[in-house]
Amino acid sequence: MRLPGRLSAAIAVLTDMEARKRPASEALKAWGLNNRFAGAGDRAAIGNLVYDALRRRASHAALMGSDTPRALVLAVVVRDWGEEPAALNESFAADNHAPEPLSDAEMARAVGQLADDTPGFVLADVPGWLAPSLQRGFGDNWIAEGQDMAGRPSLDLRANTLKATRERVMKSLARFSPGETAIAPLGVTVKAGPRDARTPNVTTDEGYLKGWFEVQDQGSQIVAALAGAQPGEQVLDLCAGAGGKTLALAAAMMNKGQIFAYDSDRNRLAPIYDRLKRNGARNVQVRAPQPGALDDLVGKMDRVVIDAPCTGTGTWRRRPDTKWKLTPELLAQRLAEQTAILAEGQRYLKPGGTLVYITCSILPEENDDQVAAFIAAHPGFAPVALEDMWAAAFGTALPADLATSRGGIAPTPRLTGTDGFYFNALRRTE
Repeated sequence: MRLPGRLSAAIAVLTDMEARKRPASEALKAWGLNNRFAGAGDRAAIGNLVYDALRRRASHAALMGSDTPRALVLAVVVRDWGEEPAALNESFAADNHAPEPLSDAEMARAVGQLADDTPGFVLADVPGWLAPSLQRGFGDNWIAEGQDMAGRPSLDLRANTLKATRERVMKSLARFSPGETAIAPLGVTVKAGPRDARTPNVTTDEGYLKGWFEVQDQGSQIVAALAGAQPGEQVLDLCAGAGGKTLALAAAMMNKGQIFAYDSDRNRLAPIYDRLKRNGARNVQVRAPQPGALDDLVGKMDRVVIDAPCTGTGTWRRRPDTKWKLTPELLAQRLAEQTAILAEGQRYLKPGGTLVYITCSILPEENDDQVAAFIAAHPGFAPVALEDMWAAAFGTALPADLATSRGGIAPTPRLTGTDGFYFNALRRTE
């Protein structure tokens, strides 16, 4: 397929998303199944067009004066991919699968500039109702944070020290020109490419199949390292999900001690079993959700790690469609879940134990505010000096711009080139 046909396909996918109210990943998969003539390069290019349209939906729509799938895709190909409107129309005329030619108005808008009075939330490419929250969390930098959250993410991997070294992983993936992550000591990264660049499928690599590495964003690696799990400890991963952070904890503990991996959703937990085997993680006991599944752990844990259910606003680069589906009602639901799981998690700590709170959110309501509310409701807990935890994990001083007003740590795409995460730790004092 040439570019005109790819643009038509991207418009069709976005139209399908709107009509069927389904995620981008499902709509792209459906298009691929219905158009088997399209090669891997075509599917990658179409996916990039769709995701780029969603990442900057607000500013694309403002520029074009419309948020239709056609307007968004035309904005991407001119504004982000650098195509000239006149040249596009020439290519459209020579391709039977092309969209309708750009009108004079579309051509003028596509190469124009946003108005001086464009609202901040449009410049930041975020839902308008979230602007006050982001401004409270990031101050004068909130628009810049939103803009970086609308970029393409890198492909990050974590070397599994139970089986390999970072150097071994990089050698295995040399054909993709990987680099070392800036902060995470075991991280390997492949930069996002421009336009129709394909993301490497590393899950078919020999190293992945042998358990040498896991796909894990550097931000997730950072907060897992900050959790500070030590060999010989008793650790509860209360929201283990598919086990990404569980595996990182197991490697940090060198298979010594015990990790109890639990999740309230069996479907989320299901992949962990195969991942544990492939990684060689032998100190993990999976606890399936059932009444009394964790009763024997009450008051016995050295460390409880809560990777809490959240809005996922920190992952907008990877899942931009979720940005525009988030509602105040869904946020309120997540806040209630976080409050409940923090109250539940603290029950399993022994005196002197550490409660670790993690989200992949950039909203203060889910982060600092939750920690403050927990401390107010549980006076037997005190903040841990995160400067010391950072130094222990990475051997450097905590960058001042990563520290939040309530003593948390918050990596973001703008600050660290990672997904948006939040980390805090509290110690039981009684």
